[in-house]
Amino acid sequence: MEEDLDELKQKKMKQLKSQMEQEEKMEEQKKQLEQQKKRVLRQILTTDARSRLSNLRMAKPDFTENVEMQLIQLARSGKINLPITDEQLRKILKKLQKGKRSINIKRK
Repeated sequence: MEEDLDELKQKKMKQLKSQMEQEEKMEEQKKQLEQQKKRVLRQILTTDARSRLSNLRMAKPDFTENVEMQLIQLARSGKINLPITDEQLRKILKKLQKGKRSINIKRK
């Protein structure tokens, strides 16, 4: 009976260890992808445009993530002139925002 408990404990420890290793690998891959994305954005955006995106990231992180991925895809497909200036980025952001509904609160 005690042997069965020890065996179960060992199996559980092995499972936990392998799960932790997988999580570490996934975290490492995520970091590498983030570094690659930053490198590409540095190449395709001017300093002002990068600054605008980093400011936007503080307010709308999910939206900014989508914008960054779209910019990278546009650059890779050659559908936009590089580097992307702040003015171009503002126009792109305005187009993306048009689809969103804005909520206006009016006080009496």
